[in-house]
Amino acid sequence: MDPVPTEAPAVPTRTSAPRAGGARRVERLCHATGVLLVLSGLTHLVVFAVDGGPWDGQVSWRKPVTFGVSFGVTLIEVAWVTSYLRVGTRLRTLLLAVFAADCVVEVGGITLQAWRGVPSHLDMQTPFDTAVSMTLAVGGGVLVVLLTVFAVASFRHRPSGPAGLDLAVRSGFAILLVALASGAAMIARGVVLTRTGHQEAAYHSTAPLKPLHGVSLHAVLVLPALAWLLSRTPWSEPLRRRILYAVIGSYVTAVVGAGVWAALAY
Repeated sequence: MDPVPTEAPAVPTRTSAPRAGGARRVERLCHATGVLLVLSGLTHLVVFAVDGGPWDGQVSWRKPVTFGVSFGVTLIEVAWVTSYLRVGTRLRTLLLAVFAADCVVEVGGITLQAWRGVPSHLDMQTPFDTAVSMTLAVGGGVLVVLLTVFAVASFRHRPSGPAGLDLAVRSGFAILLVALASGAAMIARGVVLTRTGHQEAAYHSTAPLKPLHGVSLHAVLVLPALAWLLSRTPWSEPLRRRILYAVIGSYVTAVVGAGVWAALAY
């Protein structure tokens, strides 16, 4: 008799790119560092509540609060999202390690200047302030390069993961590029104005681009997180994709609106 055919074992669906020990270690480093940066930001929120002072302006406790929380969350989200990219383990480990170090330098410089009672960005009043401002500017440039490399990788090869996550990751990185471009524009324009003797104008020149920068910065977390959560629901794949398309469309609309406002106010 012919043998009775047996059903082949199901192949497990891969939810993220395979990670070696080095990749897992750098992810833990990024998660721990991100948590510390968030705690630093929240601590300075307590300092603000006790010390008072203005929330807005170039010298305020707002900057160590918002930058600490934002950089911490960004570091954690990038470490998670890039696990779905098809990037070499050594390259990803190196990029994440540099990214984590750069986040610490950025938040550290901003926090230091807040405690000194001087502006953290575009301040060229003393040699020390100039060194801090230029370090933050260079660090911002490094962030742009690192995140652009990850964004390009997401489009070169389809990210792995549950249905819809590839679209969410690519959309998140595409919107993130808008945040990087607006951030680079703020730094470049501010440095030029400062170097030409227009210090006050440099401080005010960043205001129109801040909403655009802020709105587009965390799409790379919001959209993939939504896709991941939707994949855990019992809803059909067409319904999940319609929801994802609607949220992506809404996010793009918000970014376009912030961009139009920035163009009109610039």
